[in-house]
Amino acid sequence: MDKDQIKGRIKEAQGKVKEVIGKILDDKKMEVEGILQKKAGRTQAGLSDFNDKIKRQIAKQVAK
Repeated sequence: MDKDQIKGRIKEAQGKVKEVIGKILDDKKMEVEGILQKKAGRTQAGLSDFNDKIKRQIAKQVAK
């Protein structure tokens, strides 16, 4: 797991917390911000996962 994956997962967790707090406080703005932050974190982690898979495939092909 690299830095971008970790940062993405942290951002995703922070977004989830913000979303839940927004729901509890009936604060739609905070809830939406949390949803967006969660999605941004998931995207960042997913792109990093994809990049990692590509690097492994390239290394595998070069090793042949």
